[in-house]
Amino acid sequence: SASFVDMEGAENGTATLTGTPNGVLIEIEVSGLPEGEWLAFHVHETGECDAATHHDSAGGHFNPGDAPHGYLAEGGPHAGDMPNQYVGTDGVLHAQVFNSMVTLGDGGETDIAGRALMIHGGADDYMTQPTGDAGDRYACGVIE
Repeated sequence: SASFVDMEGAENGTATLTGTPNGVLIEIEVSGLPEGEWLAFHVHETGECDAATHHDSAGGHFNPGDAPHGYLAEGGPHAGDMPNQYVGTDGVLHAQVFNSMVTLGDGGETDIAGRALMIHGGADDYMTQPTGDAGDRYACGVIE
């Protein structure tokens, strides 16, 4: 699971993660986001969500294979890349996302336990290096 905090450090959502034989299913519900917008959703390398650092404490994208960022980049995507998610007119993001490039709790190179989930303030363009030009870090949750 993960509990999200917003840019001020207030709790604003949760995620439930389920490991499968072929990846990880992530179900999220996060509020207080820009209404009616597509926002980037990534796995970040460090399991720390410090609002005082604008969530920079979570480090860069989780990329154990050192692949380029983005679905449209040659040689991409990397393990931390996931599709943009749509926020409803109520400012709440409800989503189920499957990431086939990661594992959960096996201690291997692609294990995301102890890392962070991040929702950015803009859409990922799926090609700009190294972040997809996704904007500020609006919500961060440590995977426990």
